[in-house]
Amino acid sequence: MNLHSLPWPLAELESLGETKVEMRVTLSYFIEPNPSERGFRSRYRYESHGLRFDVKRAHESVNAFRARINAAARDEEERTVLRGDDPGWIIGKNNRHKGSLHSDIWRGSAADLASRGILAVYPALGWWKTRLSHERYDMPARYALIVSIHAPEIDVDLYTAIANQISVPITVET
Repeated sequence: MNLHSLPWPLAELESLGETKVEMRVTLSYFIEPNPSERGFRSRYRYESHGLRFDVKRAHESVNAFRARINAAARDEEERTVLRGDDPGWIIGKNNRHKGSLHSDIWRGSAADLASRGILAVYPALGWWKTRLSHERYDMPARYALIVSIHAPEIDVDLYTAIANQISVPITVET
């Protein structure tokens, strides 16, 4: 599991209060097809592994978030039904994880979004777990993660606040 602290523009989001904003999360990764399976008899037979994402909820501590993600990973492994959905997501965690490109949009108040600045990417089952002879279980799972914020109702510069928190390389060509 990887926990990502997002470079949130806290002051700007909190100053917007109840203004409606959107956060789009997109997770993309490559799955290695099972070299010997042609059919889809089991949902864990074709893809080498899966990845899932989730975002910390507004009034959730980091430790409670970590515990919830660990429980979600366990539920995924035991094939139990995923627990309650986080309101505000358009697709929701029970439906957004098909294939290897996952994207969803959360809509809510800017104040709620300000407190959601941690995102987890965690593994899901695939044939790497069941075909131990291939020794793929220690392979890294590379992924691309894009998080964007959109405030459609007002004209606010969120980009500058985020750019100031991260080191954006500036190249000057002469």
